[in-house]
Amino acid sequence: MKSVVICGSRRYKPEIIRFANGLIKLGVTVYAPYLHEEKDERVKLSDQNKKIITLGLAHDHMYKIKMADVVYVYNKAGYSGVSTTMEIGAALALNKPLYAYSNEDKELCRHALFREIIKSPKKLLAKLK
Repeated sequence: MKSVVICGSRRYKPEIIRFANGLIKLGVTVYAPYLHEEKDERVKLSDQNKKIITLGLAHDHMYKIKMADVVYVYNKAGYSGVSTTMEIGAALALNKPLYAYSNEDKELCRHALFREIIKSPKKLLAKLK
């Protein structure tokens, strides 16, 4: 069975978790993003510590992209933020197949990189076999 890394904005945290859990139930190895809540704890940190944590999170997800066979971009309503766009670039540089949730992305450069739009874990599983 192949593995999938999911990329996407934490604004869609519940949906990303639901999609990842659907893949896991189907037996897929899933590398999910760390969808942290910054609310109170990050406000208390110094700017230097915020940079260190941000760098660590970025490196962690890049490592997940390297480990995965396939990259899935959860871009509900076509939204991909700066970090997700960076992750798409990394996946492209690593020759990873890219699939996405939405075809509403207005950024043609991003949209052109997706092999296919896939809305469900079961349909993504079919591409992994």
